[in-house]
Amino acid sequence: MPSSHQIKQAVLITGATSGIGLACAEYYTAKGFNVIACGRNQSVLNSLNVSHTLGFDITNAQQVKQAAAELQQYLASEQLTLQQVILNAGTCEYVDDVMHFDASLFSRVIETNLVAVGYCIESFLPLITAKGQLGLMSSSAIYLPFSRAQAYGASKAAIDYLGRSLRLDLNLNPVTEIGVSVICPGFVATPLTDKNDFDMPMRISSEQAAVEIFNGMAKKQFEIHFPKKFTRLLKFLSWLPENLQLKILAKISH
Repeated sequence: MPSSHQIKQAVLITGATSGIGLACAEYYTAKGFNVIACGRNQSVLNSLNVSHTLGFDITNAQQVKQAAAELQQYLASEQLTLQQVILNAGTCEYVDDVMHFDASLFSRVIETNLVAVGYCIESFLPLITAKGQLGLMSSSAIYLPFSRAQAYGASKAAIDYLGRSLRLDLNLNPVTEIGVSVICPGFVATPLTDKNDFDMPMRISSEQAAVEIFNGMAKKQFEIHFPKKFTRLLKFLSWLPENLQLKILAKISH
């Protein structure tokens, strides 16, 4: 049974109706956390065995603010402290023909993966308890450029920089000391990756990803990357000279 101390801890997870977010909601619940699961699919939210749910669209700033107001009331009524916020919700679309660059696609991905994260930070960050933890979902795609990933990779690279900058102002603030984690998964089995039409080496399950995220957040790691064999390989390749990188990536991409 979870301790009474654990029962008073809460975690908010966006994108909790499928994939990594859903797996995290289930794993955190099993570990004794009060889980506030967020998503757009109200029917899935209603089916979840979690403490509380919030239905809203992260790309709608007003809906995010309304959700935060509801969350604040819930935390107060249940005497909970918001220990962690995991901004997991996101999307992935590929640019199939770079010579006919799809600006609308680019805008959609940036809006969901980056701008909407700003809405969530504005509304949820003030609710995190002192010495709590903010988790931002990036990707191992930030380590190397990949074909067709101009929109997705750009959005996730921006999240990485956002996290590094936030850490300077949050973690070093003696009043809040809020930690920041940038989460960089490799290939994870989710409804999004199921649509991919290319090989996904070392792909792991959403449940495995949830364990990695839980452990990394608990240790207040800044960079949570997994599976290690895959992400370390990408990091190694990123250290190679640019011309050699391009040759390797060209072979992988075509």
